[in-house]
Amino acid sequence: MSSYKPNAAEAAWIRELAAILDQTGLTEIEIEKSDVRVRVARTVAAGPAVAYAAAAPAQGARALEPQSSAAPSPASEAPPADAVTSPMVGTIYLSPSPGADPFVKAGDNVAQGQTLMIVEAMKTMNPISAPKAGKVRQILVRDAQPVEFGEPLIVID
Repeated sequence: MSSYKPNAAEAAWIRELAAILDQTGLTEIEIEKSDVRVRVARTVAAGPAVAYAAAAPAQGARALEPQSSAAPSPASEAPPADAVTSPMVGTIYLSPSPGADPFVKAGDNVAQGQTLMIVEAMKTMNPISAPKAGKVRQILVRDAQPVEFGEPLIVID
């Protein structure tokens, strides 16, 4: 068995593909970038997604060992306890449309249920609502930034 460990970017890519499987109900997804091809598949029997990646038959081909989608990222940090996190993989938008004022700014008071930002996933806009009333202490993301499932987005006191 190979002792190859994916680098942080490869591991993030595999986790993102596994999350897409979970969100869409697909059982398999394959994608290729440069000389690396990644296939993430899972069995229909509610098991964890397993990823395999192999370089195209180009020089220096490497293969990744199976990785469980449930494996934690060693580089990930625990979000602040009071941070609102992303419920999905996608692109975050801080305003309802390009050029419009943001939904909220640091220092704003928000009501429970108020829209804080939007996550676009698979061409669907998903509002992120305030889980509680409070004051926006910090916005942790930039407009149009890609986000991962569980990534901290905003802190409300």
